[in-house]
Amino acid sequence: MNTLPDDAPLDAPVLRHREGRAGHLVLNRPRAINALNHAMVRIMAEALDAWERDESVATVVVTGAGERGLCAGGDIRSIHDDVRAGRAAAPAAFWHDEYLLNARIARFPKPYVAVMDGIVMGGGVGVSAHGDIRVVTERSRVAMPETGIGFVPDVGGTYLLTRTPGELGTHLALTGTPVGAADALLCGLADHYVPSERLPEFTAALTDADAAEVVRGFAATAPAGELAGQREWIDHCYAAGSVEEIVDRLHASGDRHAKEAAETILSKSPTSLKVTLAALRRARELPTLEAVLEQEYRVSCAALASPDLPEGIRAQVVDKDRRPRWSPAELSRVTEADVARFFEPTDAGSLGLV
Repeated sequence: MNTLPDDAPLDAPVLRHREGRAGHLVLNRPRAINALNHAMVRIMAEALDAWERDESVATVVVTGAGERGLCAGGDIRSIHDDVRAGRAAAPAAFWHDEYLLNARIARFPKPYVAVMDGIVMGGGVGVSAHGDIRVVTERSRVAMPETGIGFVPDVGGTYLLTRTPGELGTHLALTGTPVGAADALLCGLADHYVPSERLPEFTAALTDADAAEVVRGFAATAPAGELAGQREWIDHCYAAGSVEEIVDRLHASGDRHAKEAAETILSKSPTSLKVTLAALRRARELPTLEAVLEQEYRVSCAALASPDLPEGIRAQVVDKDRRPRWSPAELSRVTEADVARFFEPTDAGSLGLV
Protein backbone atom coordinates (compact mmCIF):
# COMPACT_ATOMS: atom_id res chain seq x y z
CA MET A 1 0.00 0.00 0.00
CA ASN A 2 1.23 3.51 -0.81
CA THR A 3 1.51 5.26 2.56
CA LEU A 4 3.38 8.40 1.52
CA PRO A 5 1.43 10.95 -0.50
CA ASP A 6 2.99 13.09 -3.20
CA ASP A 7 4.20 16.44 -1.84
CA ALA A 8 5.28 14.84 1.45
CA PRO A 9 6.25 17.04 4.42
CA LEU A 10 9.44 19.01 3.89
CA ASP A 11 11.11 17.26 6.82
CA ALA A 12 10.55 13.79 5.36
CA PRO A 13 13.83 11.89 4.73
CA VAL A 14 12.81 11.49 1.09
CA LEU A 15 10.80 14.23 -0.59
CA ARG A 16 8.34 13.01 -3.19
CA HIS A 17 6.65 15.28 -5.70
CA ARG A 18 5.39 15.45 -9.25
CA GLU A 19 6.29 17.86 -12.02
CA GLY A 20 4.30 17.14 -15.13
CA ARG A 21 4.91 13.50 -16.04
CA ALA A 22 8.04 13.21 -13.91
CA GLY A 23 8.00 11.76 -10.41
CA HIS A 24 10.79 13.21 -8.28
CA LEU A 25 12.48 11.55 -5.31
CA VAL A 26 14.81 13.85 -3.37
CA LEU A 27 16.99 12.22 -0.72
CA ASN A 28 16.59 14.66 2.12
CA ARG A 29 19.19 14.31 4.84
CA PRO A 30 21.65 16.96 3.61
CA ARG A 31 23.55 17.27 6.90
CA ALA A 32 24.45 13.56 6.55
CA ILE A 33 25.04 13.89 2.78
CA ASN A 34 21.72 12.06 2.43
CA ALA A 35 22.97 8.83 4.00
CA LEU A 36 20.37 6.10 3.59
CA ASN A 37 18.40 4.68 6.47
CA HIS A 38 15.64 2.07 6.52
CA ALA A 39 12.84 4.63 6.33
CA MET A 40 14.31 6.14 3.16
CA VAL A 41 14.56 2.73 1.50
CA ARG A 42 10.91 2.03 2.32
CA ILE A 43 9.74 5.40 0.97
CA MET A 44 11.62 4.90 -2.30
CA ALA A 45 10.22 1.40 -2.72
CA GLU A 46 6.67 2.62 -2.05
CA ALA A 47 7.09 5.42 -4.58
CA LEU A 48 8.35 3.07 -7.28
CA ASP A 49 5.45 0.70 -6.65
CA ALA A 50 2.94 3.54 -6.93
CA TRP A 51 4.52 5.22 -9.95
CA GLU A 52 4.93 1.99 -11.90
CA ARG A 53 1.15 1.59 -11.80
CA ASP A 54 0.43 5.28 -12.47
CA GLU A 55 0.15 5.86 -16.21
CA SER A 56 0.50 9.61 -15.70
CA VAL A 57 4.09 9.12 -14.48
CA ALA A 58 6.49 8.56 -17.37
CA THR A 59 9.86 9.14 -15.67
CA VAL A 60 11.38 8.88 -12.19
CA VAL A 61 14.11 11.37 -11.24
CA VAL A 62 16.34 10.85 -8.19
CA THR A 63 18.40 13.71 -6.74
CA GLY A 64 19.95 14.66 -3.41
CA ALA A 65 19.18 17.65 -1.20
CA GLY A 66 21.96 20.10 -0.39
CA GLU A 67 25.17 20.90 -2.20
CA ARG A 68 27.42 18.03 -1.13
CA GLY A 69 26.15 15.03 -3.01
CA LEU A 70 23.45 12.59 -3.96
CA CYS A 71 24.20 10.11 -1.16
CA ALA A 72 27.27 9.27 0.94
CA GLY A 73 26.12 5.69 1.51
CA GLY A 74 24.25 3.86 4.22
CA ASP A 75 23.84 5.25 7.71
CA ILE A 76 26.85 3.39 9.08
CA ARG A 77 26.74 5.13 12.45
CA SER A 78 23.45 3.40 13.18
CA ILE A 79 24.92 0.08 12.03
CA HIS A 80 27.79 0.57 14.47
CA ASP A 81 25.40 1.31 17.31
CA ASP A 82 23.19 -1.68 16.50
CA VAL A 83 26.13 -4.10 16.36
CA ARG A 84 27.58 -2.79 19.62
CA ALA A 85 24.19 -3.18 21.30
CA GLY A 86 23.68 -6.72 20.04
CA ARG A 87 20.94 -5.73 17.59
CA ALA A 88 22.41 -7.35 14.47
CA ALA A 89 18.91 -8.10 13.18
CA ALA A 90 18.33 -4.39 12.49
CA PRO A 91 21.11 -3.86 9.90
CA ALA A 92 20.30 -7.26 8.38
CA ALA A 93 16.69 -6.13 7.88
CA PHE A 94 17.86 -2.83 6.43
CA TRP A 95 20.15 -4.56 3.93
CA HIS A 96 17.36 -6.99 3.02
CA ASP A 97 15.08 -4.17 1.95
CA GLU A 98 17.88 -2.06 0.48
CA TYR A 99 19.10 -4.84 -1.80
CA LEU A 100 15.54 -5.57 -2.92
CA LEU A 101 15.29 -1.87 -3.81
CA ASN A 102 18.53 -2.09 -5.80
CA ALA A 103 17.09 -4.98 -7.81
CA ARG A 104 13.80 -3.10 -8.21
CA ILE A 105 15.60 -0.07 -9.64
CA ALA A 106 17.50 -2.21 -12.14
CA ARG A 107 14.27 -3.75 -13.46
CA PHE A 108 12.05 -0.67 -13.22
CA PRO A 109 10.08 -0.49 -16.50
CA LYS A 110 10.07 3.31 -16.82
CA PRO A 111 13.06 5.63 -17.29
CA TYR A 112 14.87 6.00 -13.95
CA VAL A 113 17.08 9.06 -14.07
CA ALA A 114 19.74 9.28 -11.35
CA VAL A 115 21.52 12.63 -10.96
CA MET A 116 24.88 11.55 -9.51
CA ASP A 117 26.12 15.01 -8.61
CA GLY A 118 28.71 15.39 -5.84
CA ILE A 119 29.45 12.50 -3.47
CA VAL A 120 27.94 9.17 -4.53
CA MET A 121 29.28 6.33 -2.42
CA GLY A 122 28.22 2.90 -1.20
CA GLY A 123 24.45 2.87 -0.87
CA GLY A 124 24.34 5.99 -3.04
CA VAL A 125 25.73 3.91 -5.88
CA GLY A 126 23.01 1.35 -5.19
CA VAL A 127 20.17 3.83 -5.71
CA SER A 128 21.74 5.39 -8.80
CA ALA A 129 24.07 3.14 -10.80
CA HIS A 130 21.40 0.47 -11.36
CA GLY A 131 19.20 3.01 -13.13
CA ASP A 132 19.05 3.24 -16.90
CA ILE A 133 19.91 6.96 -17.24
CA ARG A 134 22.79 7.87 -14.93
CA VAL A 135 24.13 11.40 -15.06
CA VAL A 136 27.44 12.61 -13.59
CA THR A 137 28.87 16.11 -13.35
CA GLU A 138 32.28 17.70 -12.82
CA ARG A 139 31.56 17.51 -9.08
CA SER A 140 30.85 13.77 -9.02
CA ARG A 141 32.95 11.55 -6.75
CA VAL A 142 31.80 7.96 -7.11
CA ALA A 143 33.19 5.20 -4.89
CA MET A 144 32.66 1.90 -3.11
CA PRO A 145 34.84 2.54 -0.01
CA GLU A 146 33.70 -0.38 2.13
CA THR A 147 37.11 -2.03 2.75
CA GLY A 148 38.05 1.08 4.76
CA ILE A 149 35.35 0.38 7.35
CA GLY A 150 35.84 -3.37 7.64
CA PHE A 151 33.03 -4.15 5.22
CA VAL A 152 32.69 -5.44 1.64
CA PRO A 153 31.17 -3.74 -1.44
CA ASP A 154 27.43 -4.40 -1.49
CA VAL A 155 24.22 -2.92 -3.04
CA GLY A 156 25.13 -4.73 -6.25
CA GLY A 157 28.56 -3.12 -6.21
CA THR A 158 30.38 -6.38 -6.85
CA TYR A 159 28.14 -6.89 -9.89
CA LEU A 160 28.91 -3.43 -11.26
CA LEU A 161 32.64 -3.61 -10.51
CA THR A 162 33.07 -6.97 -12.25
CA ARG A 163 31.51 -5.55 -15.42
CA THR A 164 34.14 -2.79 -15.79
CA PRO A 165 36.91 -2.95 -18.45
CA GLY A 166 39.82 -5.15 -17.41
CA GLU A 167 40.64 -5.02 -13.71
CA LEU A 168 39.44 -1.47 -13.06
CA GLY A 169 36.68 -2.73 -10.80
CA THR A 170 39.11 -4.74 -8.67
CA HIS A 171 41.25 -1.64 -8.23
CA LEU A 172 38.27 0.47 -7.17
CA ALA A 173 36.92 -2.21 -4.82
CA LEU A 174 40.15 -2.90 -2.95
CA THR A 175 41.36 0.71 -2.69
CA GLY A 176 37.95 2.40 -2.35
CA THR A 177 39.28 5.17 -4.62
CA PRO A 178 36.67 7.79 -5.62
CA VAL A 179 36.47 8.51 -9.34
CA GLY A 180 35.28 11.54 -11.25
CA ALA A 181 32.90 11.80 -14.17
CA ALA A 182 35.11 10.49 -16.98
CA ASP A 183 36.27 7.49 -15.00
CA ALA A 184 32.74 6.70 -13.84
CA LEU A 185 31.71 6.68 -17.50
CA LEU A 186 34.70 4.50 -18.42
CA CYS A 187 33.81 2.00 -15.71
CA GLY A 188 30.15 1.83 -16.74
CA LEU A 189 28.93 3.36 -13.49
CA ALA A 190 27.32 6.27 -15.37
CA ASP A 191 26.04 7.03 -18.86
CA HIS A 192 26.15 10.78 -19.46
CA TYR A 193 28.04 13.86 -18.36
CA VAL A 194 26.06 17.07 -17.79
CA PRO A 195 27.72 20.20 -16.34
CA SER A 196 26.33 20.91 -12.88
CA GLU A 197 25.26 24.43 -13.86
CA ARG A 198 22.82 22.87 -16.33
CA LEU A 199 21.18 20.45 -13.90
CA PRO A 200 18.20 22.71 -13.05
CA GLU A 201 17.46 23.14 -16.74
CA PHE A 202 17.99 19.43 -17.36
CA THR A 203 15.61 18.24 -14.63
CA ALA A 204 13.03 20.84 -15.67
CA ALA A 205 13.13 19.50 -19.22
CA LEU A 206 12.17 16.04 -17.95
CA THR A 207 8.75 17.35 -16.95
CA ASP A 208 6.96 16.49 -20.17
CA ALA A 209 9.59 15.15 -22.58
CA ASP A 210 11.12 11.76 -23.30
CA ALA A 211 14.00 11.23 -20.85
CA ALA A 212 16.35 9.66 -23.40
CA GLU A 213 15.89 12.56 -25.79
CA VAL A 214 16.33 15.11 -23.02
CA VAL A 215 19.62 13.69 -21.78
CA ARG A 216 21.02 13.51 -25.30
CA GLY A 217 20.33 17.21 -25.64
CA PHE A 218 22.21 18.08 -22.45
CA ALA A 219 25.08 15.58 -22.56
CA ALA A 220 28.57 16.98 -23.04
CA THR A 221 32.13 15.68 -23.01
CA ALA A 222 33.44 15.05 -19.50
CA PRO A 223 36.78 16.49 -18.36
CA ALA A 224 39.61 14.01 -18.81
CA GLY A 225 39.92 11.22 -16.27
CA GLU A 226 42.86 9.22 -14.94
CA LEU A 227 42.11 5.51 -15.20
CA ALA A 228 42.37 5.11 -18.97
CA GLY A 229 46.06 6.01 -18.80
CA GLN A 230 46.67 3.57 -15.94
CA ARG A 231 45.12 0.48 -17.49
CA GLU A 232 48.44 -1.28 -18.15
CA TRP A 233 49.58 -1.58 -14.53
CA ILE A 234 46.05 -1.93 -13.18
CA ASP A 235 45.17 -4.85 -15.47
CA HIS A 236 48.48 -6.62 -14.79
CA CYS A 237 48.65 -6.15 -11.03
CA TYR A 238 45.04 -6.84 -10.14
CA ALA A 239 44.85 -10.03 -12.23
CA ALA A 240 46.92 -11.74 -9.52
CA GLY A 241 45.36 -14.58 -7.58
CA SER A 242 45.59 -13.15 -4.07
CA VAL A 243 45.63 -9.81 -2.32
CA GLU A 244 49.21 -10.43 -1.22
CA GLU A 245 50.31 -10.99 -4.80
CA ILE A 246 48.39 -7.92 -5.97
CA VAL A 247 50.25 -5.80 -3.43
CA ASP A 248 53.58 -7.33 -4.45
CA ARG A 249 52.91 -6.60 -8.13
CA LEU A 250 51.88 -3.03 -7.34
CA HIS A 251 55.10 -2.41 -5.39
CA ALA A 252 57.18 -3.99 -8.15
CA SER A 253 55.55 -2.18 -11.07
CA GLY A 254 57.69 0.95 -10.77
CA ASP A 255 54.71 3.21 -11.31
CA ARG A 256 54.15 5.87 -8.65
CA HIS A 257 50.38 5.47 -8.79
CA ALA A 258 50.69 1.71 -8.36
CA LYS A 259 52.83 2.12 -5.25
CA GLU A 260 50.28 4.57 -3.82
CA ALA A 261 47.54 2.02 -4.53
CA ALA A 262 49.50 -0.65 -2.65
CA GLU A 263 49.89 1.58 0.40
CA THR A 264 46.18 2.42 0.27
CA ILE A 265 45.25 -1.26 0.17
CA LEU A 266 47.50 -2.05 3.13
CA SER A 267 45.61 0.51 5.23
CA LYS A 268 42.32 -1.37 4.78
CA SER A 269 40.88 -4.28 6.73
CA PRO A 270 42.84 -7.42 5.77
CA THR A 271 39.76 -9.59 6.19
CA SER A 272 37.63 -7.22 4.10
CA LEU A 273 40.25 -7.17 1.36
CA LYS A 274 40.39 -10.93 1.05
CA VAL A 275 36.61 -11.34 1.22
CA THR A 276 36.17 -8.55 -1.34
CA LEU A 277 38.53 -10.19 -3.83
CA ALA A 278 36.74 -13.52 -3.37
CA ALA A 279 33.35 -11.83 -3.78
CA LEU A 280 34.45 -10.15 -7.00
CA ARG A 281 35.83 -13.35 -8.49
CA ARG A 282 32.66 -15.23 -7.57
CA ALA A 283 30.43 -12.43 -8.89
CA ARG A 284 32.09 -12.68 -12.30
CA GLU A 285 30.67 -16.17 -12.60
CA LEU A 286 27.15 -15.29 -11.46
CA PRO A 287 24.67 -14.63 -14.28
CA THR A 288 22.49 -11.84 -12.92
CA LEU A 289 22.41 -8.88 -10.57
CA GLU A 290 19.88 -10.75 -8.46
CA ALA A 291 22.25 -13.67 -7.96
CA VAL A 292 25.04 -11.30 -6.96
CA LEU A 293 22.78 -9.47 -4.51
CA GLU A 294 21.96 -12.81 -2.86
CA GLN A 295 25.69 -13.44 -2.43
CA GLU A 296 26.23 -9.94 -1.08
CA TYR A 297 23.47 -10.42 1.48
CA ARG A 298 25.20 -13.51 2.85
CA VAL A 299 28.52 -11.66 3.00
CA SER A 300 27.04 -8.54 4.61
CA CYS A 301 25.24 -10.52 7.32
CA ALA A 302 28.43 -12.46 8.04
CA ALA A 303 30.28 -9.16 8.45
CA LEU A 304 28.04 -8.35 11.41
CA ALA A 305 29.93 -11.00 13.37
CA SER A 306 33.33 -9.63 12.37
CA PRO A 307 35.14 -7.29 14.77
CA ASP A 308 36.39 -5.19 11.86
CA LEU A 309 33.02 -3.70 10.92
CA PRO A 310 32.25 -1.87 14.18
CA GLU A 311 35.94 -1.05 14.61
CA GLY A 312 36.22 0.43 11.12
CA ILE A 313 33.12 2.56 11.60
CA ARG A 314 34.39 3.65 15.01
CA ALA A 315 37.67 4.84 13.54
CA GLN A 316 36.09 6.64 10.58
CA VAL A 317 32.88 8.23 11.88
CA VAL A 318 32.53 7.77 15.64
CA ASP A 319 35.90 8.65 17.20
CA LYS A 320 37.31 9.79 13.85
CA ASP A 321 40.87 8.93 14.85
CA ARG A 322 41.40 7.19 11.47
CA ARG A 323 43.42 4.50 13.26
CA PRO A 324 41.43 1.27 13.06
CA ARG A 325 42.78 -1.75 14.93
CA TRP A 326 42.01 -4.56 12.50
CA SER A 327 41.71 -8.15 13.71
CA PRO A 328 43.64 -9.90 12.25
CA ALA A 329 45.95 -6.98 11.48
CA GLU A 330 47.89 -8.70 8.68
CA LEU A 331 46.85 -10.26 5.38
CA SER A 332 48.90 -13.38 6.07
CA ARG A 333 46.79 -14.16 9.13
CA VAL A 334 43.47 -14.22 7.24
CA THR A 335 42.93 -17.86 6.26
CA GLU A 336 40.92 -19.40 3.46
CA ALA A 337 38.52 -20.72 6.08
CA ASP A 338 38.05 -17.19 7.43
CA VAL A 339 37.06 -16.03 3.95
CA ALA A 340 34.83 -19.02 3.19
CA ARG A 341 32.74 -18.32 6.30
CA PHE A 342 31.42 -15.11 4.71
CA PHE A 343 29.81 -17.04 1.85
CA GLU A 344 27.92 -19.59 3.93
CA PRO A 345 24.12 -19.42 4.28
CA THR A 346 23.03 -16.91 6.90
CA ASP A 347 20.51 -17.19 9.70
CA ALA A 348 18.87 -14.11 8.19
CA GLY A 349 17.76 -16.20 5.23
CA SER A 350 17.82 -15.00 1.64
CA LEU A 351 16.40 -12.16 -0.40
CA GLY A 352 14.21 -14.50 -2.41
CA LEU A 353 15.45 -13.06 -5.70
CA VAL A 354 16.67 -16.32 -7.25
